[in-house]
Amino acid sequence: MTDFVKMLTRKNSLRKQCQELTAVEIEKVVTDLTLILEEKRESEQAMVAAEQERLDKIDAIRKSMQEAGIELDDLMGMVETTTKKKVEPKYQVTDEEGEEHFWSGRGRTPIAFQKHFEKGFSKEDCLIK
Repeated sequence: MTDFVKMLTRKNSLRKQCQELTAVEIEKVVTDLTLILEEKRESEQAMVAAEQERLDKIDAIRKSMQEAGIELDDLMGMVETTTKKKVEPKYQVTDEEGEEHFWSGRGRTPIAFQKHFEKGFSKEDCLIK
């Protein structure tokens, strides 16, 4: 929780922060917070309605499948699933303990490679031939 949120949710903290404000300024803050509250409630209601609509569609599909005598396993066999393509390692180093480390060159540099580079070696020195 941020300090701002802590201040807003604690009456004494809020009172202390409002000491320098005029009554008109406090009324403006209250009006703005009321509008924000209404927007938040509408947003939450829309999310609940969308989720209920999704659940209703799932239930309708489930009932339709039962009426047709179709099981979920029947459909799962027909669905093509894509698997992530494994990226082959492009670089290789051997650390001080003789353990080999491989890296595709993507993402963060592994610690073993970082230590190797700090010794003055480059990526090209680690290329798998």
